[in-house]
Parts: sequence; C-alpha cells; structure tokens
Amino acid sequence: MSATIRTVSYPTGREHKRLDIHNSPQAEGPCVLLWHGIGTDERDVMVPLAQDIAGLGLTVLVPDWRSDTPDEGRAHLTDSLRFARDFAGGSRQVVVAGWSAGAGAALGVALDPEPVDGRPPAAVVGIAGGYRRPARTTGAVPLQALGRATARVPVRLVHGTDDASVSVDSSRELHEALRAHGWDCALSEQATDHAGVLGCVYDAAAGRCVAGASVRAFGLATAQVVAAVARSVQPGDPAAVKHHSPITTPLSTPL
Repeated sequence: MSATIRTVSYPTGREHKRLDIHNSPQAEGPCVLLWHGIGTDERDVMVPLAQDIAGLGLTVLVPDWRSDTPDEGRAHLTDSLRFARDFAGGSRQVVVAGWSAGAGAALGVALDPEPVDGRPPAAVVGIAGGYRRPARTTGAVPLQALGRATARVPVRLVHGTDDASVSVDSSRELHEALRAHGWDCALSEQATDHAGVLGCVYDAAAGRCVAGASVRAFGLATAQVVAAVARSVQPGDPAAVKHHSPITTPLSTPL
C-alpha cells in the first residue's frame, strides 16, 4: 500500500514553504527529514524515494527550499529541521537525509549543530553528496570541519558509481575520513548515476528528475539504508508515540 502524502507548510522568515508528509499506516517510529538538492522548490523530485522510505514504516518529511536565496538556502533548511523536530515531539528521533547539495547540508548540521539550536540530528544519510563544498546549512566545508565536531552521530553514505555529476570518490573520501575520526559510518555504492540512487532518471524535456522503473531497485536500496539507520537510533517503545498528533501549519497559510 502506498504511503499517504499530506502537504502542509512550515514557517521560515516572513514566508511559509510547502512540505510533504509521507506517512504509511504502520508508521510509529522515527521521522526522516529529506532534503532535495540544488534547485527551486523541488520536493517533487524526492517523491519516489520518500514513498519507498515510508513504505518501510517511517514518516518522511520533504520540504521545499531554494538554493538561490542570498543565504543559499540556509534559513529554509534549518527552519525545516526545526519544524521536523516540533512535528516529531519529544519521543521520536529525527534523522536528516539529503541528496546532492542536500547531503552536504545534512552532514553540516551533524558536524556543527549550532545553527539548529545546538542539537545534532539522531543520524545522517548523505546521498550522492559533494563534501568539499561548503554545507548550505553552516557554510563550513564538511571534510575540513571533522576535527571540530563535538558529537558523533551515525552517518550512512549512498553514492552511484556511474555518477557523472558528483564523483563517487567524494563519498569514498568522506567515508575514510569519518572512520579515521572514530565515527559510525558506512558507504553503500550502487551501479547507477546521480538520479538513479533516488529511483529516478533525468528528464531533459522536463528539466528535472522523475521516477524511473528501470532504476526502481536502486531507490529501494537507498530507502533501506535510510530505514535501517533510523530504526537503529530510535529509543523506547514505538507504541508510546503511536497516538502523537503534532500541530502543523495548514497549506491554506499564505505562501
């Protein structure tokens, strides 16, 4: 059964941005905040992966954000994480996952959680990310910030070996560096490209990534990586949060 998708909005500065909540009927445990890559409000690109993750019993929040703002998306990203934490309440962990530029942004808040109230996410999943570029959440280059991190959370990396946009060497280098610094880290390599790890293909006519049946297995494999690390960090009895009903901002809020 497909997960339901409910669209709400989250506050950021003087505006509100749309956010999709993918929720399967059996979702009781951790929440996953899933960030898209560079672009303008492309949460739709993440639908195939979000549905696959939700199909494994998790709640997935996918916000729109813009990379072309003066702060390169920092406020949108960090405010969406604050929203996710409010949504999850005190008894559910929040795992942050991101694709492409979203991957570096996710790792950024693990290395330096100061921009998000000093609390790192429970775990991070970086999907096809480049880690020698400044993270859009913190402005710091992840590979240069490892030595300054004060807390270590589980990190899982996924990358396509045929990725022509961001070389798999980026994730390999980060994986080795994290392990050298004592982090719990694992890398999953897939025989696909930049979009294939999402279960998507690039549609040149549409100018964006769309779901592709030929790469569905890769998206499912990525979803399994996300679900496994999310379950590994969730404390307590899932039944204790079954009836949690967080307050969200309706879509009717002006955008």
